[in-house]
Amino acid sequence: MKNKKSIKEAFYKALKGFTSMLPILFAIILLLGLFDTYITNEILISLFTSNYFFDTVIGTSMGAVLTGNPMISYILGGELTTAGVSLFAVTAFILSWVSLGIVQLPAEVEIFGLRFTFLRTLLTFIFIILISFSTVLTLNWIA
Repeated sequence: MKNKKSIKEAFYKALKGFTSMLPILFAIILLLGLFDTYITNEILISLFTSNYFFDTVIGTSMGAVLTGNPMISYILGGELTTAGVSLFAVTAFILSWVSLGIVQLPAEVEIFGLRFTFLRTLLTFIFIILISFSTVLTLNWIA
């Protein structure tokens, strides 16, 4: 009898936690929809400078702000590459698109706390830049 009671309590706590997160989740979905609608490929392409380091930082920043589905990132990455954006920037964009997610920070702060979220975001940003350079340099070395 006690086991059923604890399962019921756990279910209600989980449901309460989920319902308290609904406004934040709704806001995230809304922001992602706005970004996907109003930030076009032409706008993205015009931001890049042809400087590998700055393009990588811009690619990381843009991917972090726009955040999205991995399948779409490959399509955008192909279009950016075709438009002449450096592979450094495209690699950084794809990595940050799927792993950074600035739009999701309020939810992450709510769940994990400000310190953890700040450190995770900062380290992810730095490592995306390093991984992007490592990936492109490795590809250039192999090819």
